[in-house]
Amino acid sequence: MPVIKYPKIRDPLFHEWDRKAQKCGLRHTVYAVNGDQYTGEWQDNLKHGKGTQIWKNTGAIYSGDWKFGKRDGYGSYSVPDPVTREYRKMYTGWWQNDQRGGRGVYFYSNGEQYDGEWRKGLRSGWGRMQYKDGSVYEGQWLKDKPNGQGVLRLPNGNRYEGRWKKGKKHGPGKFFYPDKGQLLEGTWVADIPKCGALFDFERDNAAAPTEFPLPEIELHDPAAVLAEARAMFDDSKN
Repeated sequence: MPVIKYPKIRDPLFHEWDRKAQKCGLRHTVYAVNGDQYTGEWQDNLKHGKGTQIWKNTGAIYSGDWKFGKRDGYGSYSVPDPVTREYRKMYTGWWQNDQRGGRGVYFYSNGEQYDGEWRKGLRSGWGRMQYKDGSVYEGQWLKDKPNGQGVLRLPNGNRYEGRWKKGKKHGPGKFFYPDKGQLLEGTWVADIPKCGALFDFERDNAAAPTEFPLPEIELHDPAAVLAEARAMFDDSKN
């Protein structure tokens, strides 16, 4: 009985070409149609692992972790200086889903610096902000603004400790004036103190104390007076 041999079934040639074109593992620099370039690891034709991306239009560079085509993990982002063309680091820290997420440090072009937590590309959580005028805020943030409990230290040594809302002093707090040797304790609304009490505080060590000390006022229960003032503040909001 004759033996019939059938030819092996082969995939179309373009299947083989497509398989070879798929990027997986460590690859040399790959250029996009718009001129962007990426050097690093791939998985399933997506940037995945360690890699460096350079954007042609801006010249910006990201070097760090990638996850399925997006910046995810730890990495740094730098941009060229418009005058010197030397690279200046803007952000170094953690990323989530192609946005700043987690702990990281951001360097602003005007010299300011933020070191703290991020969420969806915005300052959210606990962080420390150094402003160009020398002020320093350290505390809670929400959607890029101080929100919650925090401390603001001014260049002259004065400081505010208390509650914040949408970037403004709002709620119970204390404002220390070491230069005058005084302390204002009360309640703020949108950066304005609405009620409170002023005390002498380390007046003997103050650089420029007031001419006369504040008169002492006898209160049977200072805490109760402040509680009553705060209750009036709460009632006014309703």
